Amino acid sequence: MSAPPVLKGQDGEGSVQVHQDNSMRIEGAKVFAVYGKGGIGKSTTSSNLSAAFSKLGKRVLQIGCDPKHDSTFTLTGKLQPTVIDILKEVDFHAEELRPEDFMADGFNGVKCIEAGGPPAGTGCGGYVVGQTVKLLKQHHLLEDTDVVLFDVLGDVVCGGFAAPLQHADRAMIVTANDFDSIYAMNRIIAAVQAKSSNYKVRLAGCVANRSKDTDEVDRFCDKVGFKRIAHMPDYDAIRRSRLKKKTLFEMPDEEDIVMARKEYIRLAETLWNGTEALAPQPLEDRDIFELLGFD
Repeated sequence: MSAPPVLKGQDGEGSVQVHQDNSMRIEGAKVFAVYGKGGIGKSTTSSNLSAAFSKLGKRVLQIGCDPKHDSTFTLTGKLQPTVIDILKEVDFHAEELRPEDFMADGFNGVKCIEAGGPPAGTGCGGYVVGQTVKLLKQHHLLEDTDVVLFDVLGDVVCGGFAAPLQHADRAMIVTANDFDSIYAMNRIIAAVQAKSSNYKVRLAGCVANRSKDTDEVDRFCDKVGFKRIAHMPDYDAIRRSRLKKKTLFEMPDEEDIVMARKEYIRLAETLWNGTEALAPQPLEDRDIFELLGFD
């Protein structure tokens, strides 16, 4: 099993990045990568956004990039095996696999894949993402897809877990109206800006999630030149939908659920119609503490 090619310094000072093979480019589909602080609700956001795209009549593929492999949990109703685990079972002879071995059908026809991750403390998330895209290419599974959505692990955007940015047209950040979430967003902005010097990815904006108010998010956005493109209040119905292993589009028509569905549909329409390519300037640590960290 050969190591993926690595470029040193090409994506920013001191960087060591897993480099995308040009033959692995995703063409034809619109590709979005979802980032944000760990535990902020990226998987819930991603799954409901995928469901919303499907409601707009789009052919959707969601790729979870987390060792927990729970990104597509509410779309399929259960945890799916990871690409890496499945490849191990066939001693990494990918030609022995069929699409149904690593891809599941989810709500309203959304295709679901859990890339997984390397064993703890070893390997690189970029390799995992690369092997997943390679499988999709080999089986021609991207040719009938309108939207590809990467749901990516956590807020520390190392070279490996920044790998989906090499494929994405737009990156979206899920945040909350608090310092830690916005601090993570600031770091992710810096990561995307570094990638944008060599790849087509650009920032679409942020989603304020689990937040009654958006004043701190908006203050940060105004300061750095970013944009909030959706707001999802802290509805208990969203928490309950995950407990029931369902997207919001499968839940009863309660007022909060109906409002949340409309916001996800609006967000899907916004992303599909195309967003401005944002180029915010991330803050230095001292400056973000001065802006948000003190009374």
